[in-house]
Amino acid sequence: MWTTKTFLTKTKRGNIIKIVREHYLRDDLLCGSAACNTCPHKDDEFVLDGKPKSICTLFSYPHYLILDTNVVLHQIDVLEEDALSNVIILQTVLEEVKHQNTAIYQRLLEIIANKKRKFYSFVNEHHKDTYIERNPGEKQNDRNDRAIRKAAVWYETHLSINSVVGQFPKIVLLTDDENNRKIAQEEGIVCCSIKDYVENVTGFIGLLDKLSKNVAPEACSKDALYPAHLTPAQIHEGIRGGKLHQGTFRASRDNFLEGTAVINGFEKPILLQGHSGINRAVDGDSIAVEIFPEEEWRRPMDIVLEDKADDDPGDQLEEEAVLLKNTKPVEKGDDEITPTGRVVGIIRRKWRQYCGILMRSKFPGATRHLFVPAEKRIPRVRIETRQSDVLASQRILVALDSWPRNSRYPLGHFVRALGQIGDKNAENEVILLEHDVPHARFSEAVLACLPPNDWTIPEEEIKKRVDLRSECICSVDPPGCTDIDDALHAKALPGHTDDGLKRYEVGVHIADVTHFVRPNTALDKEAANRSTTVYLVGRRIDMVPDLLSSNLCSLRGGEERLAFSCVWEVDENANILHTKFHKSVIKSAAAMTYEEAQIAIDDKSRNDAIVSSLRILNALAKKLNRKRLDNGALSLSSPEIRFQIDSETHDPVEVQAKKILDTNSMVEEFMLLANISVAQRLAAEFPQCALLRRHPAPPPANFHTFLKAAKQQGFDLDVSTNKAFSKSLDSAVIPGRPFFNTLLRIMATRCMQQAQYFSSGSKTVEEYYHYGLACPIYTHFTSPIRRYADVIVHRLLAASIDCDVTHATLLDTKVANSVCDNLNYRHRQAQYAGRASVTMNTHILFNKRVEIELASVLAVKRNAVHVLIPKYGLEGPLYLPSDKFTYNEEEHIQTCGDIVLKTFDELTVRLSLDSSNLQHRKLVFELVKPHIPGFSVDIMEVEDTKTETEKEQKKRKEETPAKSSKKSKKK
Repeated sequence: MWTTKTFLTKTKRGNIIKIVREHYLRDDLLCGSAACNTCPHKDDEFVLDGKPKSICTLFSYPHYLILDTNVVLHQIDVLEEDALSNVIILQTVLEEVKHQNTAIYQRLLEIIANKKRKFYSFVNEHHKDTYIERNPGEKQNDRNDRAIRKAAVWYETHLSINSVVGQFPKIVLLTDDENNRKIAQEEGIVCCSIKDYVENVTGFIGLLDKLSKNVAPEACSKDALYPAHLTPAQIHEGIRGGKLHQGTFRASRDNFLEGTAVINGFEKPILLQGHSGINRAVDGDSIAVEIFPEEEWRRPMDIVLEDKADDDPGDQLEEEAVLLKNTKPVEKGDDEITPTGRVVGIIRRKWRQYCGILMRSKFPGATRHLFVPAEKRIPRVRIETRQSDVLASQRILVALDSWPRNSRYPLGHFVRALGQIGDKNAENEVILLEHDVPHARFSEAVLACLPPNDWTIPEEEIKKRVDLRSECICSVDPPGCTDIDDALHAKALPGHTDDGLKRYEVGVHIADVTHFVRPNTALDKEAANRSTTVYLVGRRIDMVPDLLSSNLCSLRGGEERLAFSCVWEVDENANILHTKFHKSVIKSAAAMTYEEAQIAIDDKSRNDAIVSSLRILNALAKKLNRKRLDNGALSLSSPEIRFQIDSETHDPVEVQAKKILDTNSMVEEFMLLANISVAQRLAAEFPQCALLRRHPAPPPANFHTFLKAAKQQGFDLDVSTNKAFSKSLDSAVIPGRPFFNTLLRIMATRCMQQAQYFSSGSKTVEEYYHYGLACPIYTHFTSPIRRYADVIVHRLLAASIDCDVTHATLLDTKVANSVCDNLNYRHRQAQYAGRASVTMNTHILFNKRVEIELASVLAVKRNAVHVLIPKYGLEGPLYLPSDKFTYNEEEHIQTCGDIVLKTFDELTVRLSLDSSNLQHRKLVFELVKPHIPGFSVDIMEVEDTKTETEKEQKKRKEETPAKSSKKSKKK
């Protein structure tokens, strides 16, 4: 039989239309219970046990559970435990969950798919005895609650009539809606709250810890600490009227009493200060902000401030004294004054599960404890657990549930333990989870998309391509690289240009990943989700499976590979005469490291084909580089380090700044040129959906502190254009301080905005501009093994030269914008994860190790100077006592008698590790020179400490002679 479903929808023009659809109902849908003797089940269709064992003392008899939508949405962590089984998930609930939270929906589907869990999905919306119409004037939520109750009654009746066992399983409805429970009881349905059910479960220790503390956040309380949030209707009205603004909250890493709101239309982020100004916003939340009148605007607090409470301080706020002490009154014309406001409402929470450690209560037997997140921008969380003795020594995962007005901290619940604090696997897991890096093993569906391990290039595929196997092509990469994306070749061409210049052919050959990663396959969807390969110290999280990344797609020396080639004809001045693109087959003559390539170029006794190609490439690259810089491209810098890893323990044994050779620049120049050439082609062929990369010019406000610091060193830098800025940086040199110019470029990098992927149809042509590279258009084409952006670009380029068919989603601007959003997010998170890995390994390296090194001042704060160790590329705060130092807020300098500390100054510091806080172990920087009595570390004390450390290291080596000799044999 069938009925009709009627609903209203809004068109793009804002018109409301009625849609009527046929809705088919059946009477042969299976109940899934092994207790039923009527439904025509096959053996593999029984999901629910015939005699389910009860684990809840409230209901001693066999029973099945039916859950309402809110139980699934709020208690998914409980459901993922093995405790609950024989659960019926109704279609009504499944569809509501899908509509409200896709992440939880996917987690629920995984539970249902696990046959051991015995979760049965019943299609109640298509069963003639369980489907109900929505009554006139009835809210959708009330209709769905009624549908759930109807299904519960049907199951109870169905099983009582058709059961093959003596005592048929009864139905228990779990719902936290008090009104729904009341109506259910009136209808004869057995029901209870999820809390009552779980509290009476036996045999599953820790299950109660996973209950969500879903307290109404705006519940009135005479003890309220925070202002009430506005309702959604009030927020909507305020934004529409221009009194409020929507933004994204970003918490400060350095000051827990400060944050900003990034709002479209404002050059500067909106400053939010104090508990009441932040008003329970958590980093990443979408918030409604009220901006204060201009006379109430302030400058950010120039202080490093951490929430250092050793124990739960209770529900009290103490920030006013801190704010008054560290915030200077507004003065007219102060160019550091920032638009200031306060959070008045939460539009959408962006809460996730957070990694960290448990701070146990000092009260014996207490169940309420504080959780300290690994991410400093996340506030501490109150959780309840009866496992504190066990969890105190472990990294744990906690989910946020709510943040009531009368609680200093948000409330949450324990999810799972990750491993012992300090265990490297556990610490790596923390990094990956904290930065939302997908790192699960590739699914069977993904692996099924791969070719066999012994795959070779078919002859018919070679015939479709340009055969370049005879060309002298080679790759140049960092040492240990196995996912080789790119290779190059260059050779002289006969004849000259009309101007009498020599002619060369130069080719960039990129792994043809799209031959294996076809659109809309499981492999493609996984790569799109991951978006990028993530590089940790000693570990790589691949975007595509290893068979492709390190084998079939990797352009290894001496092996035939499929490639996508960009080939230019150029003159000896590196002017492009002609460009062509084609799919190709190559056989790399050599896979070299940067250092090996540099040695080959410099070796005058070598004149073979590989070296000849490299020398042509190197000479042309220098001319390309000069052209870019003359055009205004910025040559910036960032502190990069490389660890030497012990082959057995996989722990770092040494660290050093990365060396940059001419061959690094050689490869970079041709990758940039290929990316620009491809971008030009795509924009011409696909003006609405080309995937491009832009770098917006930084707003002038970004340079303010940087320019003031440079001026203190005697340099007036011109930042009016990128060309003027580049020229200024080139001329800012201090004789005798070779690192000064590098430091200046590191500081300049931090003034920049993030580069972004975008779809060409979403921006004007003027907005395509890449500020850092000083080029009007740019994309990413050269690394498809490790970047999904390049995969999309390859597909577009292939379609433009008729090498492959296009497909609908490739030309869909809405899809393109969504892909770009994910690319930007994953790229940013991968960078953060890489930095966190460096920090973790630095802590391992400096455990029980002390170094005395030169340092440069990066920034001057009210209570610290931020320093960088050039030798290691490490940085951090050197705290200064207020009783010895005086801070000049206008000039950003610290003075102690005749000693003045300002940005770019050189210091000598002692570097050691502070492990007193297990959650946030940190490098400690202590001043050695200039010497300040009573503050600087005494040089004799430094030498004694180093001697003791060296003795300990020597002793440890002597205690493990076998290990050391084994290691040397491996080398």
